Amino acid sequence: MSWNHCSSQLLAKLISQFCTEELLQPVDDRLELGAATYTFSSSRGAVGSWRVVPGSVRRTATGILGNDESEVATDPVQFLVDAAEVLGLSGSTVAGYVAELSSTLAADVRLSGDAVVNADLVGLHHTQLEGHLAGHPLLVANKGRLGFSAADSARYTPEARTPLRLVWLAVRRGLAEFRGTPDLSEHAVVARELGSGALEELRCRLDDPDAYVWLPCHPWQLDHVVRTQWARELATGEIVVLGDGPDDYLPTQSIRTMVNVSQPLRYQVKLPLKILNTSVYRGIPEHCTLAAPMVTQWLRGLWYRDEVLGRLGTELLGEVASVTVRHPQLSAAPGIPYQWTETLGCIWRDPLEPRLKPGESAWALAAVLHQDAAGEPLVAAMIARSGVQAAAWVADLLAGLMRPLLHLLHHYGITVNPHGENLAVICAPDGLPVRIVVKDLVDDLNVSTEPIVARGIEPDSHHRVLPRKPWHVLRQYLVDALFLGVLAPLGDLLEDAELLSADKLWSMVRGEIELYAAEHPQYADRLEATGLLGETFARYPLNGYRLTSGYADLDTRPPVPTTGRMPNPMFSVTGIPPARPW
Repeated sequence: MSWNHCSSQLLAKLISQFCTEELLQPVDDRLELGAATYTFSSSRGAVGSWRVVPGSVRRTATGILGNDESEVATDPVQFLVDAAEVLGLSGSTVAGYVAELSSTLAADVRLSGDAVVNADLVGLHHTQLEGHLAGHPLLVANKGRLGFSAADSARYTPEARTPLRLVWLAVRRGLAEFRGTPDLSEHAVVARELGSGALEELRCRLDDPDAYVWLPCHPWQLDHVVRTQWARELATGEIVVLGDGPDDYLPTQSIRTMVNVSQPLRYQVKLPLKILNTSVYRGIPEHCTLAAPMVTQWLRGLWYRDEVLGRLGTELLGEVASVTVRHPQLSAAPGIPYQWTETLGCIWRDPLEPRLKPGESAWALAAVLHQDAAGEPLVAAMIARSGVQAAAWVADLLAGLMRPLLHLLHHYGITVNPHGENLAVICAPDGLPVRIVVKDLVDDLNVSTEPIVARGIEPDSHHRVLPRKPWHVLRQYLVDALFLGVLAPLGDLLEDAELLSADKLWSMVRGEIELYAAEHPQYADRLEATGLLGETFARYPLNGYRLTSGYADLDTRPPVPTTGRMPNPMFSVTGIPPARPW
């Protein structure tokens, strides 16, 4: 596909999302932006979304002779500059967002240049499929990656599909701290990750190997951050670069989480990267590395004793071990921008591969939104592979998604952040979805302000690491991440492909919620408090957040503000009872 084609697609997405979030107010498919007017063709989707038709956008502006000139518009950068005054953007914000748009567009062109058809995608291993996915469906500049050069993007991004090796560091104890679940020692984790041969080879490079905490580091982070920001510690021997590990890794959609493709039974590794991507710098906060094993052990205790989660087969990938490295000066200084204090550390996460039974396959939930080189939805190929009707396949998908998430929310008062990267779907050998995998826990796990006996003794009684939220805020994670971020665009894809109407999809989702309510009458008050079938939901504008937060250095990640309400697509449909019993 050409640059113009990808640019036209991105422009349509930009206008669609800005109108959906009510950052811009079109009248009859027309936007008056001062010196320029944009017209387009559009339709409306679920949750009040706008769907601008790519290629339909035209820009009209006054020409050099004073007459109006109209032309086909394909440039999202020009649109942003035209809209800057109406949006109330400063020059620095315009420049920063243009950089993110340009990086996203360049990545989209790279993706389209070697895009393959669904027949070749549907059988790919989940670690390989990640490199073909297009990114967040709602965030326009979803591949901003400010800090990466063009060469970095060609080397370290998911769409590069290029394995890399992690560099191992030894950090003097006192500067670094290891934590793990009770069944894991520091030596056991390092030995498992390196293997005996590599472990002995690297140990020989230190006079006193056990005086250090060992951890992997992303090669980009080593070159761009560690060798500069930590130059003193490298010079004094408080940090020692041991060398490359023995295994190849591929980045997932989040870029900083790496999956071992040489030894799939070894851990996934989450590493800090000092790049700005999808609104925040991608470091790892100290409270996350310190709390990850503790939160995992607590959640495991609930999870594996729970009859419902056991019956559903829902898998939990725990964050089982971590290393925290505090900057000796900046970590204790007030007002330091957070990206300077989150540069070293790691979190080891359970691998997915051991959770698969013979013949089963898995894929990131985001895959259901993918469209191939021919513009055909991957979900259509998934459905065709299973040999069942679309409604039956979607029903199984919804049962696997909704039941554990509804149970976590209403039985325990716990919510995860169930977007397309944080959930994976496991399919039976016939291609039918059977259960889900939940990952990325710490910093995305929230609990109800209301105490819940079923949660037992919480792991943060003395020092809070689990954010407490009221019910209506807890439900918003389900609304924004799953309903808005996955099911709404999935409904559009299925309807456009004439596989299933969007209304029927939402009727099926409503049916799952009504079935849960019928099976669990003891939680009627909690279901009323979450209000999943109410008329509207709060709107949290992800793109608006990017624009209003700007590009100034902040000492904390600011929360996303609410801006009005959006319609609930389940409010006006009749629930379809699920065929699969609880």
